[in-house]
Amino acid sequence: MMERLIIKESKSTPLVDFDPDKGLLLIKGQSYPEDSFGFFKPIIEWLKVYLSEAPSKILLEFGLTYINTSSSKCIMMFLDALEEAYEKGLNIDLKWFCNEENEYEQECAEEFQEDYTFPFEIVLS
Repeated sequence: MMERLIIKESKSTPLVDFDPDKGLLLIKGQSYPEDSFGFFKPIIEWLKVYLSEAPSKILLEFGLTYINTSSSKCIMMFLDALEEAYEKGLNIDLKWFCNEENEYEQECAEEFQEDYTFPFEIVLS
C-alpha cells in the first residue's frame, strides 16, 4: 500500500496532498519555485507508482492561483501521465477551482483543459 504524499504549502510552492486510500489528489496554492522540476519530480514519480497499482478512479482537485512557466511544464507532465492512464481506461475526474474574479487563473485552467480528454471541470467561486 502506498504512503500518502503531503508537501506543505510555502510562499512559492503549492500544498500537495495525495491520499491513495481515497484516490484524492489535491494541489492548491501558488507554484513558482526556484527549481520547478526539482519540486515536481517526486510528485510525478509518486503519481507514476500510484498509476502502476491500477487504481479504479482518481479525483483531482487543483486550485492554483499562480503558476510560472516552468511549473506549467511540470503540471503538463503530470497531466500527460493521467491522460495516458485515462486512455487505458482509468476513471479520472479533475476539478480546477478558480476565483471568478481572477482572469489569469481561469485562462490558465482553460489552456490546460484544451489539451486533455479526461473529464476536466473548471469550478468558479
